[in-house]
Amino acid sequence: MALFPLTSNFEGDFVLQLVAVDTENTMDEVAAAAAVHSVGRRVRARPGQILRVRRQGGAEFLPRTMKVADSGLKPTETVEIIWQAPQA
Repeated sequence: MALFPLTSNFEGDFVLQLVAVDTENTMDEVAAAAAVHSVGRRVRARPGQILRVRRQGGAEFLPRTMKVADSGLKPTETVEIIWQAPQA
């Protein structure tokens, strides 16, 4: 376990945030940590939607249960946090 800084580019926010997460955090936990800084401040909550994480400019989301340590992300790398409607 170690602190790991990531830059959050949260959908709908105009501010990039430096977020300290843990290498053992999952992508869902990374998204939740980023949401603390944006949702309810500059971004409206979207009840019923899921937050997903992907590399800045990437097309594919990282698996929700993937840990930061296994993601290949580099310290201070920018990740995009995107709202996604749940799959029916």
